[in-house]
Amino acid sequence: MSRVKPAASEVPVTPARPSRTDAEKAVETLIRWAGDDPGREGLKDTPERVVRSYEEFFAGYALDPVEILSRTFEETDGYDEIVLLKDIDFESHCEHHMVPIIGRAHVAYLPKRRVVGISKLARVVEAYAKRLQIQEKMTAQIANTIQEVLEPRGVAVVVEAEHQCMTTRGVHKSGVGMVTSRMLGAFRNNPDTRREFLSLVGRPGSH
Repeated sequence: MSRVKPAASEVPVTPARPSRTDAEKAVETLIRWAGDDPGREGLKDTPERVVRSYEEFFAGYALDPVEILSRTFEETDGYDEIVLLKDIDFESHCEHHMVPIIGRAHVAYLPKRRVVGISKLARVVEAYAKRLQIQEKMTAQIANTIQEVLEPRGVAVVVEAEHQCMTTRGVHKSGVGMVTSRMLGAFRNNPDTRREFLSLVGRPGSH
C-alpha cells in the first residue's frame, strides 16, 4: 500500500545554519542587550571567542554515535559478563537556559556476540552530551543507541549531574545532584543483574 506524502506545509524545514559572522553579530547583540559595549577593549574579541567556544560545546552535532559504535570485535572467548565503564566525565548544556550541566555517566552492557572498544562508550556519551540537552533524554539516547547497534543482552546507563540552571539562577540551590537511569534487557528484567550493576557503580552521588 502506497504511503500518502505529507502536504508541503507538514514537512519540517530545517533552517539554514547561520554563518560565523552572523553568530558573532548575535553575540554582539546580546552584549549590548546586557548593557555593555561590545566595542570596548575587554569585549572586542569576545564574540569571536564565544563562537569558538560554541564549536567545542556543541561538537556533538557533528558526531554520529551509531558510526562510533560500528567497529566491534567478536573474539571474546565467550565472555558474557557485565562490561562497565564508570565515571565518564561530561559537560553538556541545558536546552532550556543554555547553561552548563556537569556530571558523570556510568555505562554497562551484557555482550551477546560482540564487544566494542571501551573508548567508544565514552565517545558515545560525549556525542550526546555535546548538544543542547535535558538529562533524561541524554540518558535514554546513550542506552538506546548501544542497544540498537551492539544488540547485547542488556544495557544500563546511570547519569549523575549538577545543573547550573539551578545553581546560578532560579532557586539558587548549589550542591544538588540529579540522577537518571535507563535499564534495558537483562538489566531491566533480571533484578540480580541490575543489583550487580548498581553495586559495581556504587551509590550515585557518593563520589
